[in-house]
Amino acid sequence: MIRILILVGLGYLAYRFLKSWMFPSRLSRRGVTPHSAGQIDDIMVKDPFCETYFPKRDGVHLKSGGKDLYFCSTDCRDQYLVEHSNANM
Repeated sequence: MIRILILVGLGYLAYRFLKSWMFPSRLSRRGVTPHSAGQIDDIMVKDPFCETYFPKRDGVHLKSGGKDLYFCSTDCRDQYLVEHSNANM
């Protein structure tokens, strides 16, 4: 019984070794470069209308009153504009 367990264990180790040798993982090839180690991928911003957070690069930009505003969608931007145009009247 002990021999069978040892053979199964050695077989499993051989399988793992061959698998890692023949099919290296994507993570080991990518690596971390010194330039990307501390970089932030994107900034999260808050939609001024619906108040949800989203990546700034995915936002809809609007320059209003000298401020840069970012919205999660064109619908939120349009509703914000309607609401603020009514408030200014």
